[in-house]
Amino acid sequence: MAVELALYQPDIANNTGTLIRLGACLGTTIHIIHPTGFPFSAKSLARAGLDYVDHATVHEHTGFAAFEQWRQAESRRLVLLSTKATLSAYQAQYEANDILMVGRESAGVPDTVADIADLRVRIPMRDGLRSINVALAATLILGEAKRQTDGFTGLQ
Repeated sequence: MAVELALYQPDIANNTGTLIRLGACLGTTIHIIHPTGFPFSAKSLARAGLDYVDHATVHEHTGFAAFEQWRQAESRRLVLLSTKATLSAYQAQYEANDILMVGRESAGVPDTVADIADLRVRIPMRDGLRSINVALAATLILGEAKRQTDGFTGLQ
């Protein structure tokens, strides 16, 4: 089992394409939790995902309830990246069965989703600044989680 990444109702096709490209390059499965704020298609992802989309493993879930049912059946731990969390993402201990989740660019995740998360982490940043772009945030923490779980083994 390897750390995977879930995008909760992503708003911006370019960020989604970027993260799918990241998943392709790192061998990380990407979960898309619908609805998206754009038509989810190869055409809408082409600019950021380029031809990497064909090399990515992407699982689509019709909504959060479907994702949560799948996650529970697979016994996966849900780790939410959130500006509201108090634990630094760099103090957390990641596990190979983790699914890292990022929220919508415009609104994060609703409290009902945040409450389900097994672990909530935030990226430390300078006081007075709100957040980092969701694709960059996901990249930072996915890298840390893969480092801790030997997720780079086998990559060149």
